[in-house]
Amino acid sequence: MADFLSLDLLLPAIGETLLMVFLSTVMSLAIGLPVGVVLLLTEKGGLWEKPNLSAVLGTVVNIMRSFPFLILMIVIIPFTRLLVGTSTGTMATVVPLTISAIPFVARVVESALREVDHGLVEAAQSMGATTFNIISKVLIPESLPSIVSGITLTIINLIGYSAMAGAIGGGGLGDLAIRYGYHRYEVGIMIISVVVIILLVQVIQMLGNSISIGINNKRK
Repeated sequence: MADFLSLDLLLPAIGETLLMVFLSTVMSLAIGLPVGVVLLLTEKGGLWEKPNLSAVLGTVVNIMRSFPFLILMIVIIPFTRLLVGTSTGTMATVVPLTISAIPFVARVVESALREVDHGLVEAAQSMGATTFNIISKVLIPESLPSIVSGITLTIINLIGYSAMAGAIGGGGLGDLAIRYGYHRYEVGIMIISVVVIILLVQVIQMLGNSISIGINNKRK
């Protein structure tokens, strides 16, 4: 009983999960956000209309989104080893987590930008704004609450994926639950791990909602 309640086990696992989710969120945003912008700009009727590029990019994003996370994690093991020198553990899990989140972030950003009133874009164009100015001063600021909501969903998905990665030595709470809860039949650890994951999701969802609502309130 005392063993599965030990903070020596739980705290490092929580730290690993938070590290995996934080790094993969930052990197997936760094890549997925510009990809989402390009998807919108290059579509038919977009500010930088390039139908062929849009079709190719959209297809790549859709293919990446179609991969179940566990299969993706296994398929890219050689790539993960090339980047971080190992295929197991916390840092190794960041690679598939990032790759799985990039297409999701791209579609979230594309969808959020599409919600912006086209009249605002036309008004900016009539005042001589460049495409970069329209993106940075109209599209992204106007769609920020939706983007924040999308990022919140991304983080929650990453928490779930990071737990799933524990099945093949990914580290974190999922790994703790499987090693002690499944292989050693210590059900208490599995229950505690699941409860902590649920609490993390709840906290992230509340923070995301608060930030999104706060941005909307500032506009009123």
